[in-house]
Amino acid sequence: MNTSSQNHSAPSLTGRAGGESSMKIVFMGTPEFAVESLRKLVENNYNVVAVVTMPDKPVGRHHDTLQASPVKEYAVSKGIPVLQPEKLKDEAFLEELRSYEADLQIVVAFRMLPEVVWAMPPLGTFNLHAALLPQYRGAAPINWAVINGETETGVTTFFLDHDIDTGRIIHRVPSPIADTDTVGDVYDRLMYLGADLVLRTVDDIASGNIAPVDQSTVLGGSSAESALRPAPKLFKENTQIRWSQHTVKSAYDFIRGLSPYPGAWTTLCTADGRETQLKVFFAEKDVPAEPGNPLVVRLSNGYLRLTDIQLAGKRRMPAADFLRGAHLEGAILKEC
Repeated sequence: MNTSSQNHSAPSLTGRAGGESSMKIVFMGTPEFAVESLRKLVENNYNVVAVVTMPDKPVGRHHDTLQASPVKEYAVSKGIPVLQPEKLKDEAFLEELRSYEADLQIVVAFRMLPEVVWAMPPLGTFNLHAALLPQYRGAAPINWAVINGETETGVTTFFLDHDIDTGRIIHRVPSPIADTDTVGDVYDRLMYLGADLVLRTVDDIASGNIAPVDQSTVLGGSSAESALRPAPKLFKENTQIRWSQHTVKSAYDFIRGLSPYPGAWTTLCTADGRETQLKVFFAEKDVPAEPGNPLVVRLSNGYLRLTDIQLAGKRRMPAADFLRGAHLEGAILKEC
């Protein structure tokens, strides 16, 4: 990391308390989760000089319509310049980014930055991560915290360095996870909690009131690395419900940890051998057996009832509605 971003103890720029801040900020983000943080900065008179986001995404049946990211839509509505590089090492992009002479860069739900980008501003680049680092480093921290049955997660701001999600921690704020929460519920809470933390972090950087700490200090030393739980990216392979590997509780947590997106899935096999993919968005645990109902699954220590589902090519619906219109004698759920 550049030496200027190593030392953040001395105030160099006025904060928002005295009106509009003189600190120039470049904000980097793409989805709805990032918009709330950007909004907080704008509404609290921070000088966001530019936004960096993903290129517009082709949508529609023929991919002939371009859709802007939520961050771009908000930035445009506020008259903030928007940069949409295909490659973050592209020299034209780097030259344009340098031209804004940002004092600080903020990353919320964007992509991995090369050092030439994160080391550019004199006050460094910090990221908002939707977990209590050093736990759940990776692309899907909210999902994996729920999947693993955690009762607490949170948000962390930290300075970027060479490795993913390993930089020095600025602030952490915890948030509870209820047994009935889906990942969507936790996502919404952390989006607002994270926006507040981004604002607090910028306030503290502007006033020189921060003391970043190494993650090994928070963890209790490098010997505790083995206790860390990762948060890898979600693919079809690791979102399949593998019934034979689950207890009732772990299957229940797996389902809600992928609801509403991308959705846990299994295979429904009918008596005549037809198979179709079935997404599961919610379930009830510790229920009685229901012979003949393939949506009540027997596991090693009890039964789980699937209550909110979607067949491939169909709309999402309550399982009770699906069962009323289906002919499922002899149908089973299975792993493929």
